[in-house]
Amino acid sequence: MESSTISSFKKIIANCQEVFLKKNQDYGMSWTIMRLSSLTDQIFIKAKRIRNIQESQQNIIGDSQEDEFHSIINYCIMAMIIATNKEDKLESMQFNQLKSNYDIIVKDTLDLLSRKNTDYGEVWRDMRVSSMTDIILAKLLRIKQIEDNQGSTTISEGAYSNYQDILNYSIFCIIQLTDT
Repeated sequence: MESSTISSFKKIIANCQEVFLKKNQDYGMSWTIMRLSSLTDQIFIKAKRIRNIQESQQNIIGDSQEDEFHSIINYCIMAMIIATNKEDKLESMQFNQLKSNYDIIVKDTLDLLSRKNTDYGEVWRDMRVSSMTDIILAKLLRIKQIEDNQGSTTISEGAYSNYQDILNYSIFCIIQLTDT
């Protein structure tokens, strides 16, 4: 039987993928021109906006925290697609290949979530969304440092793993925000 976290993950991802694919129809593969550092910065902007909303309790633009976490999920997937494909392959990628890449990354990230939830339990359910937002920001700063080091790490996990963690924390935040 599927846990409620796994079920929620799949539902949230289905919504994200629908938006991703529709935007890809509107804009094409224009996002593939971005460097990983640009995507990292875009995720950072979204996470900082969420933190500002949490701290100020003001939301002038109107996009909710949930909307921003959905955007972070898709930006993380874009980054992972770029990280795992050569530039010339991205330029010639067809819709079915794009969807397949998206699905593979989601499956791998869901597998990671399942393994971590087995080890940690669902301790994230006792965390505050603000704490998870801070963890996302810390992971983004880690990625920025890794990028500044040309992808090199001596002992730590790489940028890809951090993108996966950010995606999963974003899922947890959406669940927390919609369950309360």
